[in-house]
Amino acid sequence: MTAQQVARRWAWIGTFLIGAALYLLVLGVLTDTGNPNLFPTMILLGALVVPLTFVTFAAGRSGRWLIDGPTLGGCLLFGGVVGVVVAGLLEYDAMRRLGTLPMVRVGLIEEAAKLVVPAILVVFFGHRYRVSLGKGIVIGVAVGTGFAVLETMGYAFVALLQSGGNVGAAEQTLFIRGLLSPAGHAAWTGLTCWGLWRFVIAPTGKHFLGFLGMYALAVALHTTWDGIGGRVTYAIVGAISIGLLLIGLKRAQRTDNRVAVPA
Repeated sequence: MTAQQVARRWAWIGTFLIGAALYLLVLGVLTDTGNPNLFPTMILLGALVVPLTFVTFAAGRSGRWLIDGPTLGGCLLFGGVVGVVVAGLLEYDAMRRLGTLPMVRVGLIEEAAKLVVPAILVVFFGHRYRVSLGKGIVIGVAVGTGFAVLETMGYAFVALLQSGGNVGAAEQTLFIRGLLSPAGHAAWTGLTCWGLWRFVIAPTGKHFLGFLGMYALAVALHTTWDGIGGRVTYAIVGAISIGLLLIGLKRAQRTDNRVAVPA
């Protein structure tokens, strides 16, 4: 393993330490001064640090194929924004027509909305992104992370308003949702993109059914997470989600290495 590969593999530690230090710095200054101009910075950092650390962790284990910064940044930003907008529009329309929105429908809509940007990448830029299964999984993790970060920022802002500007309420929301997000949206979209990339790399009926199965699994995990809730549910669903994602990354490494050897 080269020095560059070692640095990639352990870059997540530096990402977490630097991000956490910046968040604590902003939080300390905000607490001392009460300057409301620092609220957006606190919410952004609080929602971003742990999810970004997880993306860096996954990228360091994506196999031989290095994902460039612009691709990761674009997936985080555009994948998150497009996913949130599409999901919000579809959920609003469904609630307006149906009156209530079952949790399974929320899972179906949000997991599909997060696939918009990955699908665009494989359709229009397939020559760049179809070469690596690990790259596809990390793209899914990045898109899911962007979705989770924006969602967490929204919840934290609402908590701040409803509490009358209580920083503690927003901080608690940021801590809980930020800490859990890697086991939620990031992992679920990573799993779905694992199935999607297997199909686009080798488009067979078996792999298409595998993609549908991964999507159904992500929806089931999402629905269980939202529908039941509670620490036990979060622990079980989170362990399953992260465990399956790590298995996917490990298998992707072996697959990508086998593909790269003849070249």
